[in-house]
Amino acid sequence: MNPARPLPLDSILQGDCIKTMRSLPDKCVDLVFADPPYNLQLGGDLLRPDNSKVDAVDDHWDQFASFAAYDKFTREWLTQARRVLKDDGAIWVIGSYHNIFRVGATLQDLGFWILNDVIWRKTNPMPNFKGTRFTNAHETLIWAAKAQGGKSPSGKRYTFNYDAMKVFNDDIQMRSDWTIPLCTGEERVKGADGHKAHPTQKPQALLHRVILSTTTPGDVILDPFFGTGSTGAAAKRLGRHFIGIERETDYVEVAKAHIARVIPTAPQDLEVTGSKRSEPRIPFGQIIEFGLLNPGDVLYRSKGDLSARVRADGSLSVDGHTGSIHKMGAMLEKAPACNGWTYWHFKTDNGLAPIDVLRAKVRAELAA
Repeated sequence: MNPARPLPLDSILQGDCIKTMRSLPDKCVDLVFADPPYNLQLGGDLLRPDNSKVDAVDDHWDQFASFAAYDKFTREWLTQARRVLKDDGAIWVIGSYHNIFRVGATLQDLGFWILNDVIWRKTNPMPNFKGTRFTNAHETLIWAAKAQGGKSPSGKRYTFNYDAMKVFNDDIQMRSDWTIPLCTGEERVKGADGHKAHPTQKPQALLHRVILSTTTPGDVILDPFFGTGSTGAAAKRLGRHFIGIERETDYVEVAKAHIARVIPTAPQDLEVTGSKRSEPRIPFGQIIEFGLLNPGDVLYRSKGDLSARVRADGSLSVDGHTGSIHKMGAMLEKAPACNGWTYWHFKTDNGLAPIDVLRAKVRAELAA
């Protein structure tokens, strides 16, 4: 158990990821985003049809002697990642078909509960030049949290900004397949020689979506394979803290310059759409207690053609039938359920308005 000590926030720690993570306190980060070596197992040069060489991932850091060696490495770094992760934190790991299934099995073995596998569909993938396989047009991200007693953690045990992501996606529930182009052009970080600094730099759009959906401003994000600092750049832009770990000196220098160019978002612009499920419950009876409606007032369907009378106990009366705002709406619609807050409307000087407006007023007064 490592004692609590000041965290090296917004800094890059140079060194081996496993050894460096061991120096961090227990349960000190809110999110881990990991882009580990893929263990591509390339054998020889990859050539285009014109015999020009493809700049593939052949760096030493992606080379392992065997699957057993890779599995041992994966288990060791994931063990440390789990230790430094808060109990209500989460982890994202991205990989290709070469490694992601082995990583997923190890995650489960170490007590993580997989929440989603997200497919990053590339709009501009590299072709399969040999024509011997399908074009590899996607990568997989695994999103996982700490299992609770071997069972799935509750929604309160990890951050998921569901409503914010729904707004992000034009009020449509965000799916687990994300169509995002590869990192190219001006976004691609260059080295001193003017060439791309890292062969597998991830696009900012991908990091933006991960961070926006599963963290809150001020959270601490650990990236144990920091590379050119894409995670740090996105974290800085979105008002989160980062801790980066990177072994290669050249990448560390490039990452520092990359992050230094980022302009943080103003704090007032970092707020995201909150979940109504997290708001305090307001029963319809409180609308009457606050005097926003009175017994005997009439409520209407949005079309104005069906009505109900409000009673003192917060129930509605419709043609001799009584019940809650939800029950009466469901009865009139002959439906199994109904959201009475949006179904029933009251008269205003500007026409009919849903009673949910009144619920919002009560919440605002209670929060004041």
